[in-house]
Amino acid sequence: MSLKSEEDLLGMQQISHVVGSTLKQMQQYARPGMSTFELDQYGRQLLEQYGARSAPKLTYGFPGWTCISLNEEVCHGIPSIKRILQEGDLVNIDVSAELNGYWSDNGGSFVLGKDIHQQSALVEASKRILAKAISHIRGGVQIAEIGRLIETEAKRSGYRVIKNLAGHGVGRSLHEEPHEILCYYDRSNKTRFRKNSVVAIETFLSTKATYAHEKGDGWTLIAKDSFAVQHEHTIVVTDNKPIILTAANQLWN
Repeated sequence: MSLKSEEDLLGMQQISHVVGSTLKQMQQYARPGMSTFELDQYGRQLLEQYGARSAPKLTYGFPGWTCISLNEEVCHGIPSIKRILQEGDLVNIDVSAELNGYWSDNGGSFVLGKDIHQQSALVEASKRILAKAISHIRGGVQIAEIGRLIETEAKRSGYRVIKNLAGHGVGRSLHEEPHEILCYYDRSNKTRFRKNSVVAIETFLSTKATYAHEKGDGWTLIAKDSFAVQHEHTIVVTDNKPIILTAANQLWN
């Protein structure tokens, strides 16, 4: 969406604080031995306390309140009583929701407990690259150049980007124009970021894979023979540094 008024900005700030806080609290609540269903129900409780509604449930009928993906799963993991969190798991939580007609989206991957599989470097690379990508976004900057930056930085860190997943516009619905803010350089995309627009910027990195494949449950996408991570902020594009609306998730703290 494009912010047209102070009311729009306030509405986006409110829902972004909700999803950012929910993500942070879910990360803190997660522990080995807990099912992803239990973790999702905690997320549900938090969203309901704020009066917010789950965006994937509202938009797509997703069978969960949040998406919780583990290890080789890149995104859209279905919460389940059968999926038990283990020490050292690479956990991704994606929280998006609606409140008073405004929508916001954020996500983050983290190592649960001890880093027994040595995946912290992958997590930190994704966070660092997201921060750098966001710092380069201004009104008028070509979207493809941000994709180039993300891929270049990922390669420099020894990782690959997932090419069939992308960031997107957000605000009055979960997915809006621009529909694809890719993690690599797409020379055919001449679109530029517009001042006052709201976008969800995402990094999708993996140890080996460049494409996410369907797991077979109708939702989950996996990076075959790889570990994968995702980090995401919803931001407002300005003439200067973007406004990070979902800063409450404390991805960089």
